[in-house]
Amino acid sequence: MASARVSRDRRPRLPSSGGVGRARLVTLLGPAFVAAIAYVDPGNVAANLTAGARYGYLLVWVLVAANVMAVLVQYLSAKLGVVTGRSLPEVLGTRLRRPARLAYWAQAEVVAAATDLAEVIGGAIALHLLFGVPLVLGGVITGVVSLAVLGVQQRRGQRVFEGVIVSFLVVLTVGFCAGLLFAPPDAGAVLGGLVPRLAGADSLLLAASMLGATVMPHAIYLHSSLARDRRRHDTEVRRRQGVAVSPASTARLLAATRWDVACALVLAGGVNVAMLLVAAANLAGRSGTDSIEGAHAAIQDSLGGAVALLFAVGLLASGLASSSVGAYAGSEIMAGLLRVRVPLVARRIVTLVPAVVLLATGISPTWLLVVSQVVLSFGIPFAAVPLVVLTRQGTLLGEYRNGIVTQGFAWLVAAVIVVLNVALLVMTVRG
Repeated sequence: MASARVSRDRRPRLPSSGGVGRARLVTLLGPAFVAAIAYVDPGNVAANLTAGARYGYLLVWVLVAANVMAVLVQYLSAKLGVVTGRSLPEVLGTRLRRPARLAYWAQAEVVAAATDLAEVIGGAIALHLLFGVPLVLGGVITGVVSLAVLGVQQRRGQRVFEGVIVSFLVVLTVGFCAGLLFAPPDAGAVLGGLVPRLAGADSLLLAASMLGATVMPHAIYLHSSLARDRRRHDTEVRRRQGVAVSPASTARLLAATRWDVACALVLAGGVNVAMLLVAAANLAGRSGTDSIEGAHAAIQDSLGGAVALLFAVGLLASGLASSSVGAYAGSEIMAGLLRVRVPLVARRIVTLVPAVVLLATGISPTWLLVVSQVVLSFGIPFAAVPLVVLTRQGTLLGEYRNGIVTQGFAWLVAAVIVVLNVALLVMTVRG
């Protein structure tokens, strides 16, 4: 009976009394949409376009599976922040000894660097496509604009920052999905792409890249921080209104979180699938489509200048928004694990330099994007496994700890990620 009662308690419902209705619940949405930017960043563009152009509809199932995993992982991250009032890095920072904290922070920073590389390069490519700006200068501009967006968060608060990021999300959604209106994909081929299968080592590499671009470590860390801040804001608002903060408040926030995560990631997942479908329907067999610039040219030839322009604008919105969110996540990771706050200007400069240097080397930007996503895939277990362990602990989450079914699915997701990464490592070593 106790087990059944706990299971029911972990299913927060929309309150029907107490002066809190659905309209009030809508105002609690937002954190997941900020985290969702990580799921539609330039790394996704490179991986999805390459997969669609090279293998057609073969890897549609990878995106669908990755998005289902992302829904579970992001909800667990947000739940940790809502229930405990602390982010995942903060919780780990209190439980790890100093050497372990430093090592954990080091790997997280490598992942953050790979993230920033993808986002800055994406913005640079977009500026080059739109205005002919040299890639190095475009990378610098992307970094500066992302810093300005972060300034909105510092000066105007999280809600205004969320509004700016959601605006970027709307723009990139239109830009990346417009091609489907002019050249709808083959429905039968799309259904065939839902059957899990691969076509050799290169398709596995792309699958890992797509997974790394979808379930992103920094989004896991950041979402718990955003949810934590939303809980603090809601608590403060309720106190100013003279409304008591009770266990029902946590249930209400978790109800909002479920809707937030579901809506945001369905949108992000749909955009990812749309990119692959556009490439599969219009870019297959065309030369040069392994690069974003080549894919843009092919889209222009196949679908016209207007669709190509929308695509480039969507890429720019993706680069600017994801670069801002990535820098924000890096700051939260450092603060939680090391209890050190570095000014965002300094952090933005430090993380921008490697991306600009790599742009200056002349290496294919699209290749750098795909490789960065593979690096990200190796960082996922370090974020996902601790999250699964912590959200099962009753001493930490009480009645909101993961149930047996949820925990089973969570471990399955973590296992799939680890196995895929090990296979990728073995294949890479063997050449």
